[in-house]
Amino acid sequence: MASVRKVVHVDMDAFYAAVEQRDEPSLRGRPVAVGGGSERGVVMTASYEARRFGVRSAMPTVVARRACPDLIVVPPRFAAYHEASAAVHEVFRSFTDLVEPLALDEAFLDVTEPKRGPPSGTLLARAIKAEIRASTGLTASAGVANGKFVAKVASGMHKPDGLTVVTPEEVPAFVAALPIEAFFGVGPRTAERLHALGVHTGADLLRVDEAALAGAVGKLATFLRLVARGVDDRPVVPDRRRKSIGAERTFDRDLSARDDLESELAAVCEAVGRRLVRARLAARTVTVKVKYRDFRVITRSTTPATPVASTADLRPWADALLFATPRPVGALRLVGVSLSGLFPADRRVVQPPLPFSID
Repeated sequence: MASVRKVVHVDMDAFYAAVEQRDEPSLRGRPVAVGGGSERGVVMTASYEARRFGVRSAMPTVVARRACPDLIVVPPRFAAYHEASAAVHEVFRSFTDLVEPLALDEAFLDVTEPKRGPPSGTLLARAIKAEIRASTGLTASAGVANGKFVAKVASGMHKPDGLTVVTPEEVPAFVAALPIEAFFGVGPRTAERLHALGVHTGADLLRVDEAALAGAVGKLATFLRLVARGVDDRPVVPDRRRKSIGAERTFDRDLSARDDLESELAAVCEAVGRRLVRARLAARTVTVKVKYRDFRVITRSTTPATPVASTADLRPWADALLFATPRPVGALRLVGVSLSGLFPADRRVVQPPLPFSID
């Protein structure tokens, strides 16, 4: 008889801020945000003390300070985060070789046949959390289920230092009660289209007409229907490789002033750089996308001589690409930044620079 698959999703609690509080005792128990402290800075991670005031990731620092006047903003120390992450992932690999990293601070683990420990997903998750605390001084939350989707959702349900177990028998009811926004691939716009069909929960996915669902969300419909039935056989894939990392922002009003565009571009670069670091990757190619008032879309790309591995690396290239054209930029409604040619950040490759290209 085949054993039931056991998937654990482990997510470190407020990772960057927790490392800062661990390393600087005076920060413990106080509202801390990691990020840029300037007027154009952005919060990368906030401690749970700061989150009680509404401070959250990607929030402009000036807004965060208004929400929490006692907020302590510290600059990121990526070397410290990488060191802590390496220790956490070493714990993961001591239990199983089937570790799929999602970022510096989270991963999927298939512990169906662990290298050590009891044959129980619940007990293994507890052991993993305990060893992370013992080796790093940090806490993690974990979700345990028979599939990746439910395990990931479960890991975020009782933070910090939480453990949520969803047995195979409980999966259908668990998924049925989830808001549609909790499903992979469902962002604000997709959620709007689903709401228009009367789909608000996992249970609604099983009631809606299949053709109507496919018409609203395309290929995503197949995945949504499967997980709504509690079916998620996606394997845990060690050392998953991404093709690109990016972000974009649509403005509330069209922008043309250089200062305004630089500010918006900085926020997008912060988001992309944070994702790059969390994924422990570097990139060879930088691409900037702009959409004009008349909906024309232009992309510009370059491959720097030195690969991009942080927001600081990214910013000058993104700025150069956005303002490379000698003609006026014109009124823009969207700006986006993406990185491609990804590879592990600990393996830097130097290439000759290529000229800017406009697609």
